[in-house]
Amino acid sequence: MSKHRLEDAEEGEVATIPRKKSKKDKKDKKDRKEKLRDADSVLATPVDSALETTTSEVDSEVKTKKKDKKEKKEKREKKKADKSKVETSNEASPESESKDDKADKQGASTESSELPSRDEVDSDRKSRKEKKDKKEKKDKKKRQAEELDTNGNTNGTVNSSTTSTASQTYEQTAALSAVPKADIAAFLSKHEITVTDPLSTQPLRPIIEFSHLPSSALIAKNPFASFKAPTPIQAASWPFGLSGRDIVGVAETGSGKTIAFGLPLISAVLGMPKSKGSGRIRAVVVSPTRELAMQTNEQLAKLGDLVGLKTVCVYGGASKDDQRVQLRKADIIVATPGRLKDFLEEGAVKLDGTKFVVLDEADRMLDKGFEDDIKRIIGCTPKKEERQTLMFTATWPQSVQALASTFMVSPVKIQIGGNESGDLQANTRIEQRVEVVDPRGKETRLLQLLKAQPKNERVLVFCLYKKEATRVEGFLQQRGIKVVGIHGDLKQEQRTRSLEAFKKGQTPVLVATDVAARGLDIPEVKLVINVTFPLTIEDYVHRIGRTGRAGKTGQAITLFTEHDKAHSGELINILKAAGQPVPEDLLKFGTTVKKKAHGTYGAFFKDVDMTKKGTKITFDD
Repeated sequence: MSKHRLEDAEEGEVATIPRKKSKKDKKDKKDRKEKLRDADSVLATPVDSALETTTSEVDSEVKTKKKDKKEKKEKREKKKADKSKVETSNEASPESESKDDKADKQGASTESSELPSRDEVDSDRKSRKEKKDKKEKKDKKKRQAEELDTNGNTNGTVNSSTTSTASQTYEQTAALSAVPKADIAAFLSKHEITVTDPLSTQPLRPIIEFSHLPSSALIAKNPFASFKAPTPIQAASWPFGLSGRDIVGVAETGSGKTIAFGLPLISAVLGMPKSKGSGRIRAVVVSPTRELAMQTNEQLAKLGDLVGLKTVCVYGGASKDDQRVQLRKADIIVATPGRLKDFLEEGAVKLDGTKFVVLDEADRMLDKGFEDDIKRIIGCTPKKEERQTLMFTATWPQSVQALASTFMVSPVKIQIGGNESGDLQANTRIEQRVEVVDPRGKETRLLQLLKAQPKNERVLVFCLYKKEATRVEGFLQQRGIKVVGIHGDLKQEQRTRSLEAFKKGQTPVLVATDVAARGLDIPEVKLVINVTFPLTIEDYVHRIGRTGRAGKTGQAITLFTEHDKAHSGELINILKAAGQPVPEDLLKFGTTVKKKAHGTYGAFFKDVDMTKKGTKITFDD
């Protein structure tokens, strides 16, 4: 049936050619049908397209293939004849038999094989090229891994394909490689730098000079011209940050943590693809307070402006509408947790393309007040394997480490100072003085201390409550002291104005509550006075940390009363750890340290290590 259909199709195709009903004509037609089937399998096209070839082309192809087939057949018969002659004269060896068999197989395969089409040739060539490229990439990675294992911290080349992000590669400069190992060891020892890398026993070398930084679009603008050398936390963290690693940085206040994460952040964002609209945010920095967020944004904006990146600061107390407009053009967000969470819930911003996350003042960020907000924010970013997460803080207690590990991938821990456990410790460059006074005489003693200070020297006065801060501010103003206040009852504009006046030296005294105690970088603060002791010893350490910043010395005076005696044991431990004198009047209150109670569950809370797997208990019958 198919034979008649094919004959009809062929007759319609070649109707213009005169035909003679002879045996030869039928034989030629039969051969053409066979060759058309062969052409169909070679070109992998439908029969209809194969029939589109002209009769003359088919005839020439048939003659050529007939000739080739005849020649191959003759060769094969000749080989068989030779083989039979060899067998009659001498026994054929297994080797010759195998060769003849192979030749027969090759002849048969050549006869049955068909010429590949152009598409098949191209695809074959493309697949070979892809295999070659894959092999070259694999060999390159292998060589880099061998170099890293062999050279350790002498030749620091890190490709972030093995880390949380895949866009950054850090190559140690020749200038840094040329620094003797003894100088590197002396630098680490002098600044008490401890680097713990779970992926390597030989950490990357610290970048001890700005000239050791690898070249980039940002470094070409010379952004650190006004600085002499990197701080210890910057020197130790930059190599890992630039290579895409997750970092836990523990360093004292005023140690340059903002620039420590600022340089890797800008470098990472420059290497990311751009997008538009609410999904264009590529990096986010979360800070605990408005003032710290504004301060961080100010420093990052200086770096971002050099390379055309837009930073935006969002926080409570300011207009949401204005911030929404700014977010549409932002590459980097610096935010407080509450306001950023609000924008996420209303869909004003998306973080699915955010591959660089920084938690500033991480111990407080993961504390009870911000834990849920932080989880919500980080949950909107890519998976931890696809983003880079950095945490910088002055303290890193054990209770927070387990929670932080859920956000990070094999983080490098960089500890500045001898406190490797990450427990609370005060800046040793700050002279701490504790005066035990009568509660009713605190304000009089404060006035005496301020009058004894040199004129125009900045003094930061801390109060516990907002009403107390307002009262102390009014008390000082009535006695001729130039003073401004900053606390929660003030509008954001007033708080910003007060802080700017104090920073510029227009007003030498600033009265503040603990809202200004965390992370604020106020230059040239000579003295911190605690009028009322804070609620926790952690807040005490952060209060006094507003002085003695950036390697300078400072002084802190605390007016301690019998109402604060519950904190005497903790305060005595802080003073002893920092090598400061402990007054006899303070020792009278006792050295007992009260057990810390959980904010929600109180003293009945049991701190369980959630990183450990549970054990199965079975009971015998």
